Amino acid sequence: MIWFSNGRKRFSELTEQQVLALAISSEEDDARIYASYAERLGEFPASAAVFRAMEAEENEHRRALIAEHERRFGGAIPLIRREHVAEYFSRSPVWLVANLGLDRIREEAERMEEAACRFYDAAVKRATDPSTRRLFGDLAEAERQHKGKAHDLTETLLDPQSREGEDKTARRQMILTLVQPGLAGLMDGSVSTLAPIFATAFATQDPWTTFLVGIAASVGAGISMGFTEAAHDDGVLSGRGSPVKRGFASGIMTAAGGLGHALPYLIPDFWTATMIAFAVVFVELWAIVWIQHRFMETPIARATVQVVVGGALVLAAGILIGGG
Repeated sequence: MIWFSNGRKRFSELTEQQVLALAISSEEDDARIYASYAERLGEFPASAAVFRAMEAEENEHRRALIAEHERRFGGAIPLIRREHVAEYFSRSPVWLVANLGLDRIREEAERMEEAACRFYDAAVKRATDPSTRRLFGDLAEAERQHKGKAHDLTETLLDPQSREGEDKTARRQMILTLVQPGLAGLMDGSVSTLAPIFATAFATQDPWTTFLVGIAASVGAGISMGFTEAAHDDGVLSGRGSPVKRGFASGIMTAAGGLGHALPYLIPDFWTATMIAFAVVFVELWAIVWIQHRFMETPIARATVQVVVGGALVLAAGILIGGG
């Protein structure tokens, strides 16, 4: 019997009792995962009901497997879990999947059922007892149909009106957690760095010096915005979601906004670099206007005044200060 250096065995090396024990622990784990999904989806009651029904299905499978183990091997079930077996399918951490949103959780549940089906298909080939073989075959078919049942449960418990409401809630959460902080960062990075970058450019007419100032201003603003966003609101009362996600979204987009018109100054020729930087600024500002209108539902006229006109004034101030 060959063991891996990390202590895991191949599936082909397991005895029938160990395969049964592995199936029992896997069904128990899956039931707990579905229960965790249902608990975490408290703001989506219809979807939570779907996962509670799927939890009940997994518990029924577990009870059938335990009864078969008791019939053949007694009540002492070996402690063996999926992490003890090489080549066995893994599960994403519940906290990670749940933080990725409702649609991601639904996709992970479908993958769980597909992986369970493959496991029981493999277990059938290992079983020698007719009753055990039949049980594994029945569970493989059940898991094969479970994806369809999950769909049926969704259709039954998650009517179109509930689904639309949940999708709106999920979209709102995505906007609050990622889009809004990212947009604020992009606006800050794109607009606030215009004056120092172009003041340096026209004061020195040295592309490399301008590039260094631009990098420093962009990265510094990104770090500042990221920490500020993450620290000022933990999201518990405001409902704006993870402060870490918001901090990364704000910090990265702030730095990106400034780097957009700093990178052209890697070009040695000053006027060529400056003309390209002007073009980048034009694209950045209108991209912000579109994002504001698309996700924040800001009227085009108001977004244009806020972003394009404001950015143009900051740009002009930097040019006048540097050129003077």
